Amino acid sequence: MSSLLDLQMFSSVFVTLLVIMDPPGALPIFLALTGSLTQRQKIAAARRASLVALGVIVVFAVFGQQLLTSLHISLPALQGAGGLLLLLVALQLLTGSEQEQHADAGVNVALVPLGTPLLAGPGAIVATMLAVKRSDRLSEYMAVGLALIATMVVVWLFFRFAGQVHRVLKDSGTVLITRIAGLLLSAIAVQMVADSIRAFVSARA
Repeated sequence: MSSLLDLQMFSSVFVTLLVIMDPPGALPIFLALTGSLTQRQKIAAARRASLVALGVIVVFAVFGQQLLTSLHISLPALQGAGGLLLLLVALQLLTGSEQEQHADAGVNVALVPLGTPLLAGPGAIVATMLAVKRSDRLSEYMAVGLALIATMVVVWLFFRFAGQVHRVLKDSGTVLITRIAGLLLSAIAVQMVADSIRAFVSARA
């Protein structure tokens, strides 16, 4: 087994991606953005968000550096754009306008902002790209791929059973968590923008 799969690489990438994506922390945001959807739509949104995040990260892991180079886009620019997008979503959560914003969006909220940049954000993308870059054996490549899949399975399980969490919290609890999620998400967004600016300044220094 160890000859086919690098267990140390697997555990390292799995833990790193799990911490970056933070499924428990993303759960309140999922509940807030899918509050107006039916149970079937919520299940579909959970599946789509996980698959979209998986697809985006895989594409960047394989073609990311070439893609960014060909478009003359730096990783700090990608990080800054993701931060600004998350900030817009955070403001909607804080003001309570996310219900109107996404009332007719169906499961499209699974694509943006859930799939990306919330799950498949710059942190997860860069971490996976670096893991692929460090790999030079088949067992290591397999470890990175399986770690990514395992992480997305965990994310899907959290989102898939979000309805049970909502039944426990009731509407008032969900509203409270929505506001808290908006505050936390805005802090994450500001941090992403600040890191992007810091990277730009360091590059020019």
